Amino acid sequence: MSGRIVVALDAMGGDSAPDMVVKGAAIALQRFPQCDFMFFGAEPRIRPLLDKQHALTAHSTIQHTDDVVTGDAKPSTALRTGRNSSMRLALDAVAAGQAACAISAGNTGALMAMAKFALKTLPGIDRPAIASFFPTMRGESVMLDLGANVECDAENLVQFALMGEVFARTVLGLARPTVALLNIGSEELKGNDAVRGAALRLRAPGSPINFHGYVEGDEIGAGVADVIVTDGFTGNVAVKTAEGTVKLFIDFLRSAFRHSLMARLGYVFAKPALAKLRERLDVRRYNGAVFLGLDGIAVKSHGGTDQEGFASAIGVGVDMCINGFLEKIRDDVARMSAIAEAPEKTQSAVS
Repeated sequence: MSGRIVVALDAMGGDSAPDMVVKGAAIALQRFPQCDFMFFGAEPRIRPLLDKQHALTAHSTIQHTDDVVTGDAKPSTALRTGRNSSMRLALDAVAAGQAACAISAGNTGALMAMAKFALKTLPGIDRPAIASFFPTMRGESVMLDLGANVECDAENLVQFALMGEVFARTVLGLARPTVALLNIGSEELKGNDAVRGAALRLRAPGSPINFHGYVEGDEIGAGVADVIVTDGFTGNVAVKTAEGTVKLFIDFLRSAFRHSLMARLGYVFAKPALAKLRERLDVRRYNGAVFLGLDGIAVKSHGGTDQEGFASAIGVGVDMCINGFLEKIRDDVARMSAIAEAPEKTQSAVS
């Protein structure tokens, strides 16, 4: 993708909006100077903040609206009454081809509902999935679905695998990422019908997926696979468990260093190493969940993030645009569909 990349921003989404959104865009512009930004929201609140960011001002426009999707709004209500909201207008800009991607830190359910309505799904994709990436012992991995689809069949999981593999290539820069299905064991007979059926499809000759096989929950953080595929119920529980474990570890570590005078002295010597650990586990680096499977790029930033985190979310969307994410998804879906149709054609010829 060449030329300028236009990014549509829901300026009113998030706990610290619009300040966090404007400052995040300024940081993102430094990292991606080829970007222009469309801010959707209350201009009287956005304009004074934008005027303080001189470099950003030259690459930004504001489309005013007073309507905002609140954090507690039901998705159905937001979809019905939020046609002129900052969130919906940002998505509409992508649907109309005015912007390459949309970024919002607003209500997750509302954003998913609006994105599905405004952008529609890609041909060959039944359901969108929420994907994000997180640190592992070997670098970073992608995981999906993280909550969009509570129940999935084998075809859904295969589609998630295709989308996750392309996401890993475009955002993490992996040439041939490995893909695994999250399961309760590594044996072939383990898991439910959906997981076993998906594994059969992913192992088929000619599959575009570099299939690793099954992984268990304790292998996610080990980084044994670059992409972890599961249903939305399991994925959401897994990622929330991991987040809680990290917080527990940090609390235990702080308590240990406060335990005694010697422990406090030890903290002084360990401080540089702890600073590296803090940077490695900084959630702002991994901010930006993507609704994969839509015919357009929509990125969900954490609502409580700061400008650094929001800039990371913008970076995810821009990377997907630069690396032709949607085109690669279309190609892989077509290849997988051809593989699935081949046995049917052979059977028809024999009959």
